[in-house]
Amino acid sequence: MANRQGISTSEFPAANRPAALGVNGMVTSAHPLASAAGLQVLMEGGNAFDAAIATAAVLGVGEPYMSGMGGIGVALVYTASDRQLRALNFSGRTPKAAEPSLFTEGKKDAGAMSPLIPGNVAGWLALHEAHGSMDRERLFRPAINYAEGGMPVTRLNARTMANNASRLTKFPSGSIIVGPDGSTPSAGDRLRMPQLAESFKAMVKGGTEAFYRGGIAERIVRGVQAAGGLLTMDDMADYRVEWQDPVSISYRDYKIFTTPPNSTGFQILQTLKFMEGFSGNDLVFQSPETLHLMMESVKLAVTDRIRYGGDPNYLDIPIGGLLSNGYAAQQRGRVDRSKASTVSGETFAAGVPTGSLMAGSPEAFDGGMTTHFAVTDRDGNVVSVTQTLGGSFGSGFAPGDTGIFLNNMCHWFDLEEGSSNRIGPDKRVDFCVAPTQTFRNGQFYASMGTPGSWGILQTTPQFLMHLLDFGMNPQEAIEAPRFRYYGGVSVQMEERFPLYVRHAMEQKGHDVTVLEPWAMSVGGAQGFRLNPNSGTLEGGADPRRDGLAVGW
Repeated sequence: MANRQGISTSEFPAANRPAALGVNGMVTSAHPLASAAGLQVLMEGGNAFDAAIATAAVLGVGEPYMSGMGGIGVALVYTASDRQLRALNFSGRTPKAAEPSLFTEGKKDAGAMSPLIPGNVAGWLALHEAHGSMDRERLFRPAINYAEGGMPVTRLNARTMANNASRLTKFPSGSIIVGPDGSTPSAGDRLRMPQLAESFKAMVKGGTEAFYRGGIAERIVRGVQAAGGLLTMDDMADYRVEWQDPVSISYRDYKIFTTPPNSTGFQILQTLKFMEGFSGNDLVFQSPETLHLMMESVKLAVTDRIRYGGDPNYLDIPIGGLLSNGYAAQQRGRVDRSKASTVSGETFAAGVPTGSLMAGSPEAFDGGMTTHFAVTDRDGNVVSVTQTLGGSFGSGFAPGDTGIFLNNMCHWFDLEEGSSNRIGPDKRVDFCVAPTQTFRNGQFYASMGTPGSWGILQTTPQFLMHLLDFGMNPQEAIEAPRFRYYGGVSVQMEERFPLYVRHAMEQKGHDVTVLEPWAMSVGGAQGFRLNPNSGTLEGGADPRRDGLAVGW
């Protein structure tokens, strides 16, 4: 069997598990019980939007350090009845009092100054209001039951909680996770979070009114202000989600969509657009030449994201130029096939090292801790969501008796003047999360996405190319080894890249650091694709974390 470039698929590394299969629907998420909760909703007659809400809520209990009621996110929402794809932005905003002079690096990283207005609840409920078919009580019941009765702790849970004990114990709410003796839950224990269960119940009963203007909001704001934070009742009451048009590119036979700014998913699309110009011997799985071109394309796209990423209400982002064929051709011409170029890093720096790549000029052309999940139903509706707390347990702080760990997304703003992503009042962050959906001949083909901080924007193009260019199924595409850049010429590569490939990268000037074979730092992807001829679904989930894809 050969892929569309004529490369034998027998050369690809075998997946450690088969792709999940289904004909009526599929859920793929970073926690088995979250996937099961979503699948049960589908099997009871709920639609993809219902199942996405149930999955999202259970993820906040099963991975309390990754996402939850205090987090933010974005989604791609495809409604099969009208064949419409929209983006739902619930990425939060800074408080209106968030002047740059009030922040230090420490204050924007942890504690009561670090959260944005939580957007996840608004996003879940907006999805339910627009498309849900089951009542709220049914959809949030699994999350409430697990928070009350106890969520079984995985090895990944146990390791992450232990690693973050010192971060949590700076605040009284650390007792939710850390015992009086400093112990944290072990694998196989039950983690009970009764305060979180009560907050879920209040939200189910009162909806957005309770969370953003009523009792929950009052408890959050009171706790934040008592700890020195800026959040006010007006900040909470004024928060609204936004339905938006996605951004997209044509890529070979496909059209790939992702979320628009303030999401910087355009970096994913740019990287793929650069790679679209390569074929034949320049496009071979795990070829050193192909990997070098990919690495250099990633670095060019990073420089543009640093220059142009941020809140579109505060800056002009030339999306048309950034994603145009002409700009891609120009940028492709900047790649030196013989040696690695230098990048200044992943974020804005006032002083850029001599010789570093700089952003291009697209105006001339026309054209940590995060979780991802996706759901589809028998009608062909698809919901792809990436939601986050930012860092591990977000701010590390749960106000009052809410049991809700708030995000620390202020950490992802810059403090330096001149940055397009400088912190300021009522502002959305340069948001690195970016789920994708791919269409072929106007029909839905695949949903793929991952957590991984700024690495999301580097690793997503890799597994999309595995799927679209190299003929892998979603599980194979997700499991294949991945790399990630940080700065300079340094690149991290999973150990499963063949030794000769890593040596070839070093000979081209890449400073290779070898990661463990299955490294969390290169993401935890989830996804599925639809066979348009048979209507069958194939799903994949990342063994780098606790992911599971289930279909029926």
